[in-house]
Amino acid sequence: MAQDPDGQTRSELRAVIDAAEVGDADALSDLEDRFGTRLAFGTAGLRGALGAGTNRMNRVLVAQAAAGLAAYVREQAGLEPIGTAAPAALADDAESGPDEIVAPDQAAAADEQPDDSAEDGSAAEAAPEAGGEEPATPDEASSVDAASAAPEPTAPELTEAPSEDALAAEGAEVPGILDDAPIVVIGYDGRRNSDVFARDSAEIFAGAGLRAILLPRLLPTPVLAFAVRHFGAAAGVMVTASHNPPDDNGYKVYLGGADEGSQIVPPADGDIAAHIDRVAAEGDIGTIPRSLGFETATDDVVDAYIAATAAVAPAPEGAAGLTWVYTAMHGVGWQTLSRILETAGYPEPVPVTAQLEPDGSFPTVAFPNPEEPGAMDLSFETARETGAELVIANDPDADRLAVAIPDEAADGGWRRLTGNEIGLLLGWRAARLVAETGDTSGASLACSLVSSPGLQTVAEHYGLAFHATLTGFKWISRAPGIAFGFEEALGYLVNPGTVRDKDGISAAVAILGMVSEARGRGATLADLLAEFDELFGAFASDQVSVRVDDVSQIGRIMAALRERHPESIAGVAVDRVDDLTDGYEDLPPGDVLRLWLADGSRVIVRPSGTEPKLKLYLDVRGEDRGDAAARIAALADGARALLAEYGG
Repeated sequence: MAQDPDGQTRSELRAVIDAAEVGDADALSDLEDRFGTRLAFGTAGLRGALGAGTNRMNRVLVAQAAAGLAAYVREQAGLEPIGTAAPAALADDAESGPDEIVAPDQAAAADEQPDDSAEDGSAAEAAPEAGGEEPATPDEASSVDAASAAPEPTAPELTEAPSEDALAAEGAEVPGILDDAPIVVIGYDGRRNSDVFARDSAEIFAGAGLRAILLPRLLPTPVLAFAVRHFGAAAGVMVTASHNPPDDNGYKVYLGGADEGSQIVPPADGDIAAHIDRVAAEGDIGTIPRSLGFETATDDVVDAYIAATAAVAPAPEGAAGLTWVYTAMHGVGWQTLSRILETAGYPEPVPVTAQLEPDGSFPTVAFPNPEEPGAMDLSFETARETGAELVIANDPDADRLAVAIPDEAADGGWRRLTGNEIGLLLGWRAARLVAETGDTSGASLACSLVSSPGLQTVAEHYGLAFHATLTGFKWISRAPGIAFGFEEALGYLVNPGTVRDKDGISAAVAILGMVSEARGRGATLADLLAEFDELFGAFASDQVSVRVDDVSQIGRIMAALRERHPESIAGVAVDRVDDLTDGYEDLPPGDVLRLWLADGSRVIVRPSGTEPKLKLYLDVRGEDRGDAAARIAALADGARALLAEYGG
């Protein structure tokens, strides 16, 4: 508790300890939950509830994570660990970085962020306003050669150097930032404490002799993923918990260079985690060097993202008069999306005003995830009032996209499309665009192995390669020759030349382009879905899951399925079972079983990565939409019976 610089979490923990000392059972249980384990760092970085303790997201844990990541970046760059040797050359020009590193006690004095910064959820004023430089060209924005991470072509012009006052506060105890120091870019969204965690990270990266660049204000996650490549950075950090509950926050890590701005995968996650554990074991975070010498990106990097994303689908003539509804789900998507719409030429949407601006308390939704029941109710209400043709929603950090269309058969007259429906439409679009170039060699479509097999059908139709990957865009983004990738959980990668991660904003632009082109010939998004079915077959998907109180039950069910494969599901013979325990074909190892049925249907069984659930992903292909609906309903009944038979 003594090392925690946050007065709010110190007070919170003091109250729990006081209650525990007088025998309060709930307080004792709370302490065990907070300190019984440590929030684990993995391929998704860190994510958890805000609060005091090693099993919570707080400034102590974030400082340890930042110091561990900094050590990893230095190690990968061939630099000596901090404290073992001085960098060989110091920056001579204040515009390219600070000359010296502030001592820990000076950093504490200089960092006078008020304790109540954690309460209002606003980060809009955390960084100085940018301006004055010439905007980057779209070519500069669109790609950075993965083999060359040199920052000189872009970074110096696109950041504001530390102020003279900040540099004057630096001490001489630790050598400063190298001229060619690896760059780490830091972004943050509108969740509680996101700006504080980002600022702490920037100071610690600079204190480690790295060139730390803080994005100018709260921004969508895809902008950070873009910035990693745009700046030629060695790494990037996004402080966000995406669509998690309001009291959560997280810490996502991206790598540049050969990783091309993708999220981390093994062994990088384990290497970073080992550095974090070492920092934590060393004790007080007050000994971690900090510097005020980080830089702040100008708006030029945002302008470059906007230009690149508007170019995904400039508005065709059919966009004129389009009436559509948009919700940012209390997140950070609107400010960036609105500028892209203007640049690309699309009409402004009717906004869900109550959800348009960032608010980390998410007051109108119980769970800020467009997939959750009730999350889009205000959007549907607005659509009914305005006679809209379409609803588009981003999640709070705008890396996911939800789409809804009018449907008389749906409750309330509106139906949210599944992630597979959107993914197949966008995959169809991407394959056509590649085919129109006349050269499909090397190009591919990719999706997670639990997403619709319809994407493979699309790829084969147009002569493209296809890759199924483990779940998560850390894998999808690495598919060779990727032109488009998606996962059924509302994630889409439509612009791999600039962003190697799911991007709900560029996906929204692509959908608007498809809708507008269809309007130009008198068709709707529902018509596009029917046209897809006619060309490729009617694919339908569903998911059946069981939540358990004892996580070991999931292991027992998986073991039983491996020991005795089911002979049939829903009366249809099981033809083949793929066990991914040791990997399968080009898939790396995973706790996954894939069952292929005689009629072409597929059942995938895997434990949830975030909840105490066992999930079964179901996919069928029918002659038409009605046939597919009947097949998927029967398969869902069979999946539930399978779970009951095997102990679920």
